[in-house]
Amino acid sequence: MGRSTPLASARILTLAAGLLVPGLAAAADLLPPPPLPLPPPPPAADFAGGWYLRGDVGVGVLDLRRTVAVDVSHPPLPYKYAVHQDRVGDQVFAGVGVGYQVNPWLRFDATGEYRTKTEWNFLAEDKTGGNTGGYNLTKGQFASVVGLVNGYVEFPTKFGLIPFIGAGVGFAHHMFGSVIDTGYGAYAGGIGGGPAKDKTNFAWAAHAGLGYAVTPNLRLELAYRYLNMGDAETGMVSCLPGCPTKTVYKVRELDAHDIKLGMRWLFGAPVVAAYEPPPLMPAPLIRKY
Repeated sequence: MGRSTPLASARILTLAAGLLVPGLAAAADLLPPPPLPLPPPPPAADFAGGWYLRGDVGVGVLDLRRTVAVDVSHPPLPYKYAVHQDRVGDQVFAGVGVGYQVNPWLRFDATGEYRTKTEWNFLAEDKTGGNTGGYNLTKGQFASVVGLVNGYVEFPTKFGLIPFIGAGVGFAHHMFGSVIDTGYGAYAGGIGGGPAKDKTNFAWAAHAGLGYAVTPNLRLELAYRYLNMGDAETGMVSCLPGCPTKTVYKVRELDAHDIKLGMRWLFGAPVVAAYEPPPLMPAPLIRKY
């Protein structure tokens, strides 16, 4: 009897293990599957698409290629001259516009602006009869209205900064006020004048700047613009009380180097990519023994 005790104990343990293993496997079958991962948040808005309004203010440093004095006398009178001064002042401007944001990289707008009066001065020495020693200083002021249709390519960054470049075409309407002509040197005491005159030209522009997305619907912009405004022209200038000489002054190739600060308000809601939930994970494979 004493020798059979270890064998009996081994049999009992083997039998207990056989009964326990199926129970553990069954218990494992009852465990719930692991939880599914939480869905990611929807992606951030790329831009507020659709229509927008804009407003701009700035200052333009004006330049001109040259002023040409054109004789319009009847009959024509030869007029030879040497230019000693030919310059134009700067302009301050303000404008508004409406545009459309096609996608985060492309937009178009139409703008209109008023440019304040600037001074024009033209000093020439009369060389018609040789070195006469007679000078004429012609002075006037003109303001401008500019309308452009523009297109821009933008380069959005994750920091809210939006560099951009662009170009535009349109018109420039110059409103020259009355002109005064004063004689100096051998012509001292002489005076003349001319009426106001308007002139409209083809205009074009090139833009480069940096925008900042304050909110999904609000943009601030700081930009440089080269603006070619064509020609401005005076009315017919003649000396007083009366003389046969009649002259029109044509201010050629007015260029503006503009620095402007702008704001754009986008009406569209932020465009968000459609959310796609992640695929369901298959239940873990559990082997049964």
